[in-house]
Amino acid sequence: MGVFGRVIMLMMPITPKFIIRWVANRYVAGPDLESALVVMRQISAQGACFTVDVLGEEITTLAEADFFVEEYARVLDAIVAEGLDANISLKPTAFGLLIDQSAAVANIERITRKAAENDIFVRLDMEDHRVTQPTIDLVTTMHERELTNIGTVLQARLFRTGEDITNLSEKLANDSDVRICKGIYLESEGIAHTGYHQIVEATNRAIDQLLDAGSYTAIASHDMPVINHSLAALSERGMGPNKSGEVGGSLRNGKGPGYEFQMLLGVRGNIRRRLASQGHRTRVYIPYGSRWYEYSMRRLRENPDVAWHIAKSIIMPWTNRR
Repeated sequence: MGVFGRVIMLMMPITPKFIIRWVANRYVAGPDLESALVVMRQISAQGACFTVDVLGEEITTLAEADFFVEEYARVLDAIVAEGLDANISLKPTAFGLLIDQSAAVANIERITRKAAENDIFVRLDMEDHRVTQPTIDLVTTMHERELTNIGTVLQARLFRTGEDITNLSEKLANDSDVRICKGIYLESEGIAHTGYHQIVEATNRAIDQLLDAGSYTAIASHDMPVINHSLAALSERGMGPNKSGEVGGSLRNGKGPGYEFQMLLGVRGNIRRRLASQGHRTRVYIPYGSRWYEYSMRRLRENPDVAWHIAKSIIMPWTNRR
């Protein structure tokens, strides 16, 4: 799959943009907020909730951050007006983290405060290793300012993740809220696991650690070995739906009973619907925006194996319905 993905990646620059757009339509809600709202209205009937992401990251000037501040304010207003079960996901570099950290903090605090006024959660997405610690620091800073409606993402492939879980759990106690994923960014073997089985094992360990620490655990994976491990781990801890339909674990505002499953739009819809039918809380990541092309190309450059999943969904669409 790695070689196959790299071949597709090499072809991307010469592939007509309309073809990439056709592929991206499955994974990106559309070019604007209204497109995202249409998709969420459709999928709401499947028992899912949502995380909304405005596409774009790593700006080159602070002036570019103004767009994201204003657009996320529109997203929050729309979530409230539509009565959607949704939160938002921010990429810190889109708010200036690599240009001026103090400005990025101010921008993110502005959005987080507006979200808090409406009981909406904010997730700081995790980008590459350059911003791992600054992103975690942003979360703890917001909590110190009494904004507890914010959490982050940790990438299980990084060697440091176990320690990061411990530190966040100790600092934030029951307010710790982490989305755990394998990680899309291909980091060097000096700081990260690089083999598939190593990464799966690291992800499973991180899930166990988060659950045992009492952190709200957002399990973001499309891999059946991770999903099956998670289901077993939840059962062992008396969490999740039981045979009578009751759910073990304490509920949090706008959240599940200590955990939820998260999946990307257009990926493993059949698995998501099955989990929802079993009584698990499921959340769909909804990206939208005019920068869909850059988003698609960046993801392929960062991880060529994504191309295999795209090709599989085209060749065998019945395995991967939205």
